[in-house]
Amino acid sequence: MKLLVVSFAPFIKKDNNYWAYSPYIKEINIWAKHSDKIAFVCPVLMEDNDLLISPIQFPVDRIFRAKNFNVKSFWNFVRAFIFSFWNFFQLFRGMIWADHIHLRCPGNLGLMACIVLIFFPNKKKTAKYAGNWDPNSKQPLTYRFQKWMLSNTFLSKNMTVLVYGEWAGSTKNVKSFFTASYKEEDKIFVAPRKLDQTIEFIFVGTLSIGKRPMYAVKIVENLYQKGLNVRLSLYGNGQEKSKLENYIKNNQLENLVVLKGNYSDEAMKKVYQESHFNILPSKSEGWPKVVAESMFWGCLPIATNVSCVPNMLDYGNRGLLLTMDFIKDVDLIYDQIQQPISYQDKTTQGIVWSRKYTLDLFENEIKNLLLE
Repeated sequence: MKLLVVSFAPFIKKDNNYWAYSPYIKEINIWAKHSDKIAFVCPVLMEDNDLLISPIQFPVDRIFRAKNFNVKSFWNFVRAFIFSFWNFFQLFRGMIWADHIHLRCPGNLGLMACIVLIFFPNKKKTAKYAGNWDPNSKQPLTYRFQKWMLSNTFLSKNMTVLVYGEWAGSTKNVKSFFTASYKEEDKIFVAPRKLDQTIEFIFVGTLSIGKRPMYAVKIVENLYQKGLNVRLSLYGNGQEKSKLENYIKNNQLENLVVLKGNYSDEAMKKVYQESHFNILPSKSEGWPKVVAESMFWGCLPIATNVSCVPNMLDYGNRGLLLTMDFIKDVDLIYDQIQQPISYQDKTTQGIVWSRKYTLDLFENEIKNLLLE
């Protein structure tokens, strides 16, 4: 079976080998394992742009190179218009080659692929919609169009759409799904954390406007001002890094907030096990892996009330849901720190829930999708 993966996640050419964003390639390894040949429609870059990348360790049969673009300026719009013809051509070539077409959405290339796949009604297809599938959420028109196309069983024949969460009114081709980071063998005992010592907060993710790392910094700063012995470590890189560095320096927070940069998956296991809370004040999410990873290792997640996050946190029984009202959020976290028994109960429930979703189960589900 020849599998085609369509994604705007780029390959990076480095040392005569191809690399890609680590969490992405970790999942694609599984898809590749259960296909005879695998090809990609994706951009190919010569620089990693500060992404956390890993080498591609499976044979890639073909790469149908797509052009990377955005529409943030007039000239970029012109370039995008021209590049679109090339990308349509590459999508057609890839889909002709494939037996099974796998889309990664949402994104510009995924949007174009939704149109091209209409011409291949008899081919098996899957689409992983990694964004927020909530029909009531405010989203860009292009995202809403992709969701409509993917769930339209007339236009997207032989399509299974993998989404995060369960949503009323979904069509029969929409399947609630999950993602995973750890194997059954990783289910080792984790020591409960006590709240009578330095309380370790972490932020894990891209330092971008959408992830709102500054909100996490200000929460921990305010908790410190309330007299709590707290500390925040931020893991990741991104465009907000310099802004965070300036804020930390200007407010003399060097002993309170530390920018750690990117850590490997293996190193993050220890970080989670030694931390009390993980703050993720994102504007939008799909299934945030860092939330599930935190719970797996007994670190209580604090996340925004978006997408399937409330379900993941059992509406506050396995973590804390941010309201994005700063005073209320600080009080919520402060009150939780004063309740060690409640804290331990929440972390225990999180461990039990998150350890259902292992890579072993994930691989079995993908295998079944490819064999259907």
